[in-house]
Amino acid sequence: MSVFTNTSPSLPGQAAQYVAAILDLLGSRDPIDVLRSTPHALDRSLGAMSAEQTRQPEAPGRWSVRHVLQHLADSELVWGYRTRMVLGQDRPSLIGYDQDLWVERLHYDQIDPRESLDTFAALRRINLKLIERATPSDRSRAALHAERGEESFGHMINLCAGHDLLHLRQIDRIRAAVVPE
Repeated sequence: MSVFTNTSPSLPGQAAQYVAAILDLLGSRDPIDVLRSTPHALDRSLGAMSAEQTRQPEAPGRWSVRHVLQHLADSELVWGYRTRMVLGQDRPSLIGYDQDLWVERLHYDQIDPRESLDTFAALRRINLKLIERATPSDRSRAALHAERGEESFGHMINLCAGHDLLHLRQIDRIRAAVVPE
């Protein structure tokens, strides 16, 4: 199982490894720049693929680009909710979710990838406005994540940006596997 596998509930210690790996992907990059640039990067990747190629996983049992795009749209929805909870309440509890169950039960394979991207881009624009209005004090506000423990809003921003980078890499890998050169 990859360190980037993020099912809920996590195995003991898996959450900390996941967080460290995500933050390592971000490195010294500005998280806001990453968050702003992701919709455009996704659009470029999607534009280089046919509808059939977006359905093909890189290997049996893995996600397709279609799956990844809808995962990002749903993750942005969840992240927007979590953002509002941490900014609007005092030390709220945040629950995790099993992303693979969402893929299956929410029928990601049936969702048009352009619709997923449009949803993601719209939610991202809205969520970026919240981030831009956040004060330094807001960024230090904390929530209690059920799997990862206490997280500040600033830390959550970094995780979101690293999550973007993880899935951009994943899409590049899938494209390399399914798009003939």
